[in-house]
Amino acid sequence: MPARIEPELRRQQVVEAAFRLVVAEGIDGCSLRKVAAESGLNIGSVRHYFDGHEDLLAAAAEEAGDRMGRRLATHPAENLRGLSGDEALDALQALIEEVLPVDAQRRDAAIVVVELVIASRTRSVFRAMSQRMGADLTDVIREALDALEVPNPEMGAAQVTAMIGGLTLDAVTPHGALSVERLQGILRAHLRLLLAPEGRR
Repeated sequence: MPARIEPELRRQQVVEAAFRLVVAEGIDGCSLRKVAAESGLNIGSVRHYFDGHEDLLAAAAEEAGDRMGRRLATHPAENLRGLSGDEALDALQALIEEVLPVDAQRRDAAIVVVELVIASRTRSVFRAMSQRMGADLTDVIREALDALEVPNPEMGAAQVTAMIGGLTLDAVTPHGALSVERLQGILRAHLRLLLAPEGRR
């Protein structure tokens, strides 16, 4: 058993090193040589676990997605059923903030995902993963909106997913230079409208 555990731990060590480098230097700064140095392993060990640069970047993006997925799983849609008013608003905002850069850990994961999504425009190897991440996030939000009995949860989920992308980009780049407080305020204003369409309040 120990012989099987050690390779898994070493592989994870390499993935986490790649994750940190993507956060610090972007995709182009995440070379196999730098990852080897960051993980404390030799480059041969890194190559043992990953076929090349793109394989390693995909693993770092998977790690970011997994971290987000674990956080989202702590907010099952069933827990939103029956909520209304500020309780519903608070619960939905807490769910969505799990994938937004509102603290250091979530910011790092968001940066890695943004790097992957941008790279997927020109690197076909990342397209399927990028599409899957987007679809999975949309599904989680649609289920939450359905539990809250929001009319047309499919359209609402599409709107919220697009907003998440915009808020994230503006928070982790100079494009919008959003502070956490501003990001949270914009999110809350939109969700308040989404949960209170004409005739519901």
